[in-house]
Amino acid sequence: QVQLVESGGGFVHSGGSLRLSCAASRPTFSTYAMGWFRRAPGKEREFVASISRNGLDTIYADSVKGRFTISRDYVTNTLRLQMNDLEPEDTAAYYCAQAYGSLPKREDYNYAYWGQGTQVTVSS
Repeated sequence: QVQLVESGGGFVHSGGSLRLSCAASRPTFSTYAMGWFRRAPGKEREFVASISRNGLDTIYADSVKGRFTISRDYVTNTLRLQMNDLEPEDTAAYYCAQAYGSLPKREDYNYAYWGQGTQVTVSS
């Protein structure tokens, strides 16, 4: 069983930055693509970013492209999401997930394991 634990959420003002981390419990971290999703109050869960198994391919939601950067650290088995120029619309619980396969994916049904989430709140 894979365990994913997110951290790094918090409260920031508009224009601020946060870096989220997701620690994976198993060394299979390097075998699968990983992703970040978010869910705002009263809304559906939505895709944020995904990175391939080898870290060379990344995809982003249009709403975060140019502001967020996904990366992975194979030494510490950690997935990260650097979030810059945050906006109130980015307020949500953020979840990391491990995919079934090696390529980055937008759809949540492509992900086998999920973390518990970390809250990000951006004030205007």
